[in-house]
Parts: sequence; C-alpha cells; structure tokens
Amino acid sequence: MSGTPIANEIRRLRFEHGGMTQQALADACRVTRQTIIALEAGRYAPSLELAFRIARTFGVGVEDVFRWPA
Repeated sequence: MSGTPIANEIRRLRFEHGGMTQQALADACRVTRQTIIALEAGRYAPSLELAFRIARTFGVGVEDVFRWPA
C-alpha cells in the first residue's frame, strides 16, 4: 500500500487563503516545503503537532484540514 489513508484539504485551503505558496505554509508551520508537497500528495501523514500547526495557520479545526475516509 502506498500513501496514507488520511486525506487532506491543504491545497484547497492554500488557494482560499490568497494563493498561499507551499513555501509560505512550510515557513508558517516550521517544516520544509518538501513536507508540504508530501502531505498534499498523500504520501505523508502529519504528526499531531504538525496537523494542529497547519490548522491554526488557516484558522480552522484539524478536521477541516484532515479526514479519515470512511
């Protein structure tokens, strides 16, 4: 099995927040751009701390960013 079953809305949220770049999100969350790329592609599941950082950056709840598909 490749990837992670955790889906996310990071790309959509970036565009809804003024077209935020992957680098800007990475800087805000104190990770690398490669981490954001892997998250958006579904190749990486974030730590709980990173999930909260991303959600806080967008001003939404963690479940508005990440979901476990049924």
